[in-house]
Parts: sequence; C-alpha cells; structure tokens
Amino acid sequence: MQPIHQVFNQLTESKKIVITTHQKPDGDAMGSSLALFHILVALGHDVKVISPTNWASFLNWMPGCKSVIDYERNTAAANTLIENADWIFCLDFNILARTKNMESVLLQSKAVKLLIDHHQQPQLSVFQYGVSDTTKSSTAEMVFDFIVGSGFDHLIDDNIAQCIYAGVMTDTGSFRFPSTSPDVHQMVAHLMKRGLKHAAVHENLFDNFSENRLRFIGNTLLNRMEVFYEYNTALIAITQQDLIKFDIKTGDTEGLVNYTLSIEGIKLAAIIIDRGEERKCSFRSKGNFDVNTFARTYFNGGGHYSAAGGFSLEPLEAVVAKFKTAIAENKEQLSSYTF
Repeated sequence: MQPIHQVFNQLTESKKIVITTHQKPDGDAMGSSLALFHILVALGHDVKVISPTNWASFLNWMPGCKSVIDYERNTAAANTLIENADWIFCLDFNILARTKNMESVLLQSKAVKLLIDHHQQPQLSVFQYGVSDTTKSSTAEMVFDFIVGSGFDHLIDDNIAQCIYAGVMTDTGSFRFPSTSPDVHQMVAHLMKRGLKHAAVHENLFDNFSENRLRFIGNTLLNRMEVFYEYNTALIAITQQDLIKFDIKTGDTEGLVNYTLSIEGIKLAAIIIDRGEERKCSFRSKGNFDVNTFARTYFNGGGHYSAAGGFSLEPLEAVVAKFKTAIAENKEQLSSYTF
C-alpha cells in the first residue's frame, strides 16, 4: 500500500468515486464518509456513498445522509457503481469482510482502492493507497487531515464541519477517551472558528431516541447485567426477545456497553446481543487490558486496544459461557487492576 499523499495531485482530475464503510455504520463511519463525500463533490468528482447495510436513524440528520445508498436494499444499482468506479475509498474499516455482502464485489472491482482508517492489522494487500494510523482518535479526524494535507482546507464548509465533528465526538466518547489528543482539540477549535455550531450536533446525536429505547436501557441494566468483581468485569447479555419486546432498531444499543464501564473497579465491559443470524459482541476496557487481542482470540473480531468487537454463530447461552471461560483464562491480568 502506497502512502495516500501520492494521490493528492490527482484530486482535481474528475473521477467516478465510491465511498464505503463498515456494516451498520456508526457516527464516525457515517461522519467521515459524508465529510469526504462533500469535499470530493466540491472538487468536481462524481461521488456516491454506499453503506453495506442500513444505519441508525439518529444519523439521518447528517448533511448528505439522504443520498447514501443502502447496499442491501439497492444491490444491483450499488454493484454497477462499484464496477464502474475509478476510485473506491474505504473508511473506518481495514478488512473487506467488514463490508458483509459487499466483500466479493469490492474484491472483483478494478477500481483503485484507498484506505483511511485507524484500526489495527489492516488487510494491506487489497489497497493501492492509504493511511492506517492507530494513534488517531477517529477516521473523521483522519479525513480532516486528508483535506488539510491535500491543500483544500479552504473548502471546509458547515456541512463538512458538522460531519467531521460528529465522527470525532462519537468515537472519542465526547472527548473523554485516551485517543483525544491535543490535535483533536485544535481541530475542533479550528472548525468552531469556521462557524461550527457544536451544540446542535450533540442534540441531533443524543437527544433523538425513542421512549422505547429508554425503557429498554432500564430493563437491560436491571435484568441483563452481571458483574464479576473477582475479574473486574461486567457483562450485559441481551436476548432477541428483548429486542422484539422493546422494538429496538439499528443504533438503539449504541453506547450501551459504556454504562457498565462506569462502575467503579470495572476494567472490562462487554455486551453480547442476540441478533438472530449471529451474536454480536462489543468490548471496552480501562487500564492495561487489550480488548483488541481479546476479541481476536475468542470472538472472531478486533478493533482498538480499549474498544473492540466480535461475533459468534453459536447460541447466546454458549457465547455467554465462552465469555465467562475467557475472563477466567485472563484472570491474572483482569484482577490486577489498580485504583
């Protein structure tokens, strides 16, 4: 994979460009994709954003989101766009398997593939150009760097600023995670000087949920949470029946794993959700416990040192049992947490 700065001199040459991200895109995935979309359109390119799946409704406010193509709903049209693309930007993922049913089409595409991502262990062989930096707070921050580095900072408008801010803010846990570097705050200050109204972004992202979601969270914390103090670990296991009972939609479980991480003494927080076709796992940690390695070792996943995910095709009960075995096998490290 060649450094992405090598394409900077080609950015003013009109191209057919597809931007894609991981399945079930979160705030960073959608924010970075749409920020890049707007800057490339401003540069005269024919640009389409394709999401491998649907996304949370609380992201629909983002400028440009209405034009995003859901691959599962518009497969034929999306395939044509991918097949005819000159460039394909891959954002907020670094392994094509994370695009679900799009993987084979992306592999077959003759388009130049460009990576912008901050996760560990990228699939470098499939990308011609790119930047992979695990020290970055978010892919949205990296898109900002891409815009500035290519010399088009002057094209950042309110739409781009909102998308970048949404991505960075969500992936840093509202700027509280260790990845929030001085550069992040300087970038936000820059965007605010350009007119960004940050409070409106917060409202759109965090004050747009249903009553059902609030009741679901209450039920989950009361009835689905287990705390294993001998391992400094907390687990939430959500059944498919719970999802149906509370009419849970895509995105309604976003951030739920962080609730248990707020318990004093908890070093590892996990949530396992029965999605029907698979059991989805999310892990968060504090201190020196590497959930990226944990997810890769036990749950077919990966991610960051302190935030990772995975999945299993086994029944929920079996996955919960496997998790309990896994934390027992990591007892020495988990029990060594110092307050």
